[in-house]
Amino acid sequence: MPKVKTNSSAKKRFKLTGTGEIAFQKSFKRHILTKKSTKRKRALGLKGFVAPANRDFVMRLLRLK
Repeated sequence: MPKVKTNSSAKKRFKLTGTGEIAFQKSFKRHILTKKSTKRKRALGLKGFVAPANRDFVMRLLRLK
């Protein structure tokens, strides 16, 4: 029986926190930052957390379930 592999793209994008939440880095903060407001850029710098509706799917990609 072959080993079941973890989804490689998912393991690069998601991280399990100490409290059990799944965190990710928000998009749109790489380039073309001059037209974005300071408030918006500051908010994009914070971690995002996977919604409960998508949690099971991401857990399955990471082989945590």
